[in-house]
Amino acid sequence: MPPVEAEPSQRPRPRSLDPQELGFTPRPPVPWLAPLLLLSTGLRTLLAMLFGAYLDKRELQNSLPREVHRHDGADGELWLDYIADLGDGFPATYSMAYLMVQPELELDGHRLPRGHLVLMGGDQVYPTASKEAYEDRCKGPYRAAQPEAPADGPQPTLYAVPGNHDWYDGLTAFLRLFARRRDATIGGWRTEQARSYFAVELPSHWWLFGLDAQFTTYLDDPQLSYFEEAAKRLGPQDRVIIAVPEPSWVKAAHDPRAYDSLDYFIRTIIAPTGAQVRLLVAGDLHHYARYAGPDRQLITCGGGGAYLYPTHKLPPRITVPPRDTLVRRASRSRDYELAGRYPEPARSRRYSWGIFGRLPLRNPGFASLLGGLHTLLLITMAGVATQRTGGTEQRLFSIPLAVVLLATVAAAVLFAKPPSASGKRHSRHWLLGLTHGLAHIGLAAAGTWLWLRLDFVDWPYPLPIVAALVIYGPVIGLLASQVTAAYLLLAGAFDVNLNELFAGQGIDDAKIFLRMHIAADGALTVYPVALDRIGRKWRANPDGAPDAPWIEPLTPLRPRLAEPPFTLR
Repeated sequence: MPPVEAEPSQRPRPRSLDPQELGFTPRPPVPWLAPLLLLSTGLRTLLAMLFGAYLDKRELQNSLPREVHRHDGADGELWLDYIADLGDGFPATYSMAYLMVQPELELDGHRLPRGHLVLMGGDQVYPTASKEAYEDRCKGPYRAAQPEAPADGPQPTLYAVPGNHDWYDGLTAFLRLFARRRDATIGGWRTEQARSYFAVELPSHWWLFGLDAQFTTYLDDPQLSYFEEAAKRLGPQDRVIIAVPEPSWVKAAHDPRAYDSLDYFIRTIIAPTGAQVRLLVAGDLHHYARYAGPDRQLITCGGGGAYLYPTHKLPPRITVPPRDTLVRRASRSRDYELAGRYPEPARSRRYSWGIFGRLPLRNPGFASLLGGLHTLLLITMAGVATQRTGGTEQRLFSIPLAVVLLATVAAAVLFAKPPSASGKRHSRHWLLGLTHGLAHIGLAAAGTWLWLRLDFVDWPYPLPIVAALVIYGPVIGLLASQVTAAYLLLAGAFDVNLNELFAGQGIDDAKIFLRMHIAADGALTVYPVALDRIGRKWRANPDGAPDAPWIEPLTPLRPRLAEPPFTLR
């Protein structure tokens, strides 16, 4: 395929961080426990589950070009970057993009040149896909990091695998950005893929397969046909890297069906050729975890910008495929040992305790929601406690309180295991959810007892209601957020609501991407590049070279290797 010219600059280099000059709006991190966002994301997830087959555009991609791409690198060598879960807040997303475009990183005595290829492994945008979201949370920051092709080397190429957040609009915005034929560039990168999946031939008998397997338990026929055609070029001497949207090898510990599609692909497409799958890589879980087996490495690397996910609850050993899978012709099960993770378990545990301060700070809307719920509980409880009439009238008056109490407990139980969550609901979900609900009711009873001993209750109507909303609501909302924080910390110890424990904190430090090197002798070396602390203060770089980043950190970023590099042959 002839090289595509880089997208020409549409404006001079920005002299400030004003959106009018940048051409995009740097967005703050997503407040994942904001009430409206929770409702919107839940509805979109439900719609995707119910109507995903009707939104699935993969069958339509059969009419698009069936190109198998090839990259020879320089002198038989190639550098490849992998990054996933990147389209969240600007500071974290841009910190990683800025590191990736540096001409060279020197880490622990290793000199790592800039990647010739960049693979985005999923969730290039949060919370939902749209043209504006991609512009502000993905394309804009990456174009600012590398506005033009590097002057000191060939133009790099960018590929992308869609994640579940890319899928929420049925891949419409994703395909328009990454699979376009006209102006096929994002800043200084060119985009070559024509579909939401791709096969790339790399130097020294290495291959890269990027799969699209979201919202379904199967791979569509056009996709399988595409990879069957690509696999005709494979032989026993070839080695394959497979990039998938989520680490199904980890999730299969709770849901044995999770790995079925990937196992089917390896068993029916790759295995008959004699080629070996040496590396599986995915994002979706926002940390770094490497499981080592007898014949391949399984890597989760979702540290491109989204909130941190814990590592201290990872199983020390997994079996892949799981032995309790229902697939009759599954591959032979093998054990994989946890060989590396980032952040370190002790640091991950310390992050857990930050929930008490970060929950209300990162999610003020969630604290306000809890304040509103507890104010409603106060009004109904106080009404029952001060009611002087008896008989039928009193029983009728107590019905709203019973409804509110039941709704509180039901919401807490659902929060422990949302209907859209994968895996089975166990007794611990019920018990912890019930405990959470009863804790809020206990807090509401204590708050009502104290409120009734203050002078506000003797004020003429409706002043007690106004006082409850203005004074009681904010205070009880903060206290209720601490009850929820304590619940999340306790539940996390039992592998319940681990995602919410960290999503509620929105930790944007501890980010990571992979830099991989294919040597002329065929050795593939993987370097996990970690950034303990992201950049938080930035300045424009108006006088830089045309290919230099538009924005620079005020304080230098200090990356390091999350673990020593490892080599596959």
